[in-house]
Amino acid sequence: MTELAAVKAALRTQAVETPSWAYGNSGTRFKVFAQAGVPRDPFEKLDDAAKVHEFTGVAPTVALHIPWDRVEDYAALAAHAEKRGVRIGAINSNTFQDDDYKLGSICHPDAAVRRKALDHLLECVDIMDATGSRDLKLWFADGTNYPGQDDIRSRQDRLAEGLAEVYERLGEGQRMLLEYKLFEPAFYTTDVPDWGTAYAHCLKLGEKAQVVVDTGHHAPGTNIEFIVATLLREGKLGGFDFNSRFYADDDLMVGAADPFQLFRIMYEVVRGGGFTSDVAFMLDQCHNIEAKIPAIIRSVMNVQEATAKALLVDGSALAAAQGSGDVLEANAVLMDAYNTDVRPLLREVREESGLDPEPLKAYRASGWGEKVVAERVGGQQAGWGA
Repeated sequence: MTELAAVKAALRTQAVETPSWAYGNSGTRFKVFAQAGVPRDPFEKLDDAAKVHEFTGVAPTVALHIPWDRVEDYAALAAHAEKRGVRIGAINSNTFQDDDYKLGSICHPDAAVRRKALDHLLECVDIMDATGSRDLKLWFADGTNYPGQDDIRSRQDRLAEGLAEVYERLGEGQRMLLEYKLFEPAFYTTDVPDWGTAYAHCLKLGEKAQVVVDTGHHAPGTNIEFIVATLLREGKLGGFDFNSRFYADDDLMVGAADPFQLFRIMYEVVRGGGFTSDVAFMLDQCHNIEAKIPAIIRSVMNVQEATAKALLVDGSALAAAQGSGDVLEANAVLMDAYNTDVRPLLREVREESGLDPEPLKAYRASGWGEKVVAERVGGQQAGWGA
């Protein structure tokens, strides 16, 4: 197989999971701007997600968020997804919106609140069983705002105890993906603030516990690709939440703020074998002012382009330059790949896969956007908390 053929073959195996909540209305602390045609329930979210997969060919799974995507019959929801040509992906828990969680969830000083949070996490595993989902995604808003508010070490003990109970409930082939975040909504301490804390808990739990890297959850200047390389080396990188940020956890379209960073991350993924392993690639974005489906399609294409460039890095030339200490040549090898226009290559890959070479144009020509605006009249649009 030629080098180009190998790159094409790798690109055809790529899968990017889309999040159900990205198809609903979202916004900032100041305003949520509603859009016509937005889904009113999880079934309509899956309909929209199926369109993204139809035109990109690489978005076969859809992450759910509970309770935002709660339904009476999860088997029926999974069947609906399959009928539309997609599958249910990660189940994302929510232990941050109830009033009881003001001081935390599974790290809360009150045992009754911790029990409530844990029961919710166990419910999410039940939903995994019903939908065939592999991954339970955990992100905790737990933390403190003031020194002395709570005991830092005790909160870590509660966290470890809660995670252990959920871990034991996981079935064969299921995983726990633990996400970290530097700050927000807690501003003094966050109970899972960084990859080291997440890694330490996952290491203690066992093989079914993996770390999730959200590209928007780091301090400015953090070398995310170093974290990715280290977690891959340790066999503990479970997945990504892809988005883009200028200042904090902006949840903008992946690759929008720093496409070079996305390329560097994807190079380490390719270098570390994560592209062909069980690492889950998922978008975690909110589309506040742009149209939902086109924005998600564009985001998927951004990941594809960064991946294609990473696959084009001349590994032999790079290793030779690194081994000889040729700093400029080593950097030039990376930059040659990054500066390559991979859009023609991706158009070829799509055509060879029976897809339209221009996903966005094909979607706009399909009339789906106008169709849902005309049909989705009445009811309550999905959005944050629904």
